[in-house]
Amino acid sequence: MNPVTYRRPSSIADAVAAAGSDGWRLLGGGTNLVDLMRKGVESPAGLLDVTGLLPDTVTPTADGGLVIGAAARNSAIAAHPLVRRDFPMLSRAILAGASAQIRNMATAGGNLMQRTRCAYFADAAGSRCNKREPGSGCDAIGGFNRYHSIFGASPECIASHPSDMAVALAALDARIFVTGANGDRTIPIREFYRLPGDRPDSETVLSPDEVIMSIALPPSPFAATSAYRKVRDRASYAFALVSVAAAVEIRDGTVHDVRIALGGVAPRPWRAHLAEDALRGARPTDEAIAAAIDAELAHATPLPGNAFKVELVRRTVSAVLAELRGEIA
Repeated sequence: MNPVTYRRPSSIADAVAAAGSDGWRLLGGGTNLVDLMRKGVESPAGLLDVTGLLPDTVTPTADGGLVIGAAARNSAIAAHPLVRRDFPMLSRAILAGASAQIRNMATAGGNLMQRTRCAYFADAAGSRCNKREPGSGCDAIGGFNRYHSIFGASPECIASHPSDMAVALAALDARIFVTGANGDRTIPIREFYRLPGDRPDSETVLSPDEVIMSIALPPSPFAATSAYRKVRDRASYAFALVSVAAAVEIRDGTVHDVRIALGGVAPRPWRAHLAEDALRGARPTDEAIAAAIDAELAHATPLPGNAFKVELVRRTVSAVLAELRGEIA
């Protein structure tokens, strides 16, 4: 790892000004960025440790939502009584990710910014990767692509997004509050991540001089009955082959509202809007659930190495929705 300058800015304004300088990166828990620096994937000119400047609390809002500070540790979020009671899918998603040691260090803001675990992306010395070096090519296409995307990929990049937490946040319609040189703004999580297109190196809509301050969860009448299920190659400390965050609200025997977000299958947390639209207003029968999932999967573009994910998505979503239906009934 190359020598790097480390700074602790005295204020957010100082951090924003420095972050706009060429090559400087913001540092939260460092569980992903420092690892990528060791591998030679990231070579920042300097690190700006902003953890002491950002809120680290989980705060209820008057309308029943929550605001999670960007410096809140993943383990603290997962254990918070209001998260566990009102948004259990978020707690379960966080606990499904990484190891206890990493969750104790990782921050909410850093989790949103973590980068793909594509092996070709991490192999800086030997593999072509358009995400790491635009225009160099993609060795994952035609290579070992068991963990890669079946939705939203492009001829330039088929990497999948690694976060568990972000999948639950996508299902909960979270909003991300940022501040930067041009002021404050709030970004719906559905607009936060870019699809790769012909610029897979550009992964979010954040500007280099913007800092994530907090994440807001709007109140949800049915998030208290929600679930997160992760399917992976081993029982712990593995990234998702497929994960599902879901919640269902049933009124008078029909689906009034439903949220389904998928992980491990796309370059960003994949909100299954087609499946949701198919289920709203329907009776939550096995047949209706299967038809809804098929509506989403009709747009999947699997590769030889990950074609199994189509059936895995079908079975996992079906199982999670059946579990929630049983809890509500």
